[in-house]
Amino acid sequence: MSKHEGIPVPPVAMVAAGVVQRFTPKGKKCRRLRRAASVILMAASGTLLFSTFASFTRHGTTVDPTVPASASTLVTGGTNAITRNPMYAAMAGMLLAHAVSRGSWQALLPVAGFVVVADRLQIVREEHALRSLFGEAYLQYCARTPRWIGRRTLDCFKGR
Repeated sequence: MSKHEGIPVPPVAMVAAGVVQRFTPKGKKCRRLRRAASVILMAASGTLLFSTFASFTRHGTTVDPTVPASASTLVTGGTNAITRNPMYAAMAGMLLAHAVSRGSWQALLPVAGFVVVADRLQIVREEHALRSLFGEAYLQYCARTPRWIGRRTLDCFKGR
């Protein structure tokens, strides 16, 4: 059992990052522009999150980050063809939308913290579990689909 099993690391990290953002200073300039950009980012991120959740549900596999080994299907289409982690990209996007609405560079720091926590604590565990469950099919998926949007990584090949 992993030391993080049972702890929903990404949702907890997202909430913690959002709380930290609330304590960052608010910018005073371009409030309307910031608000519009924030709404667009939030809508896009929410759409990404919920469409991925719906896709996992349609495929009959888990969305529970605490038990990645319980995945029953390797979902590679739809939003998962853009990134191997669309739900975490969406969560980062929601935090980015909040940072934009606050209008301060300090509000970006918790976004970066969330990405690092998700990348190093959760995604690594999920990749190991999916590699064990789906073998070569997962490795092929990793070869053609980036871990994050636009960033190709070979992390899922480690320990092969």
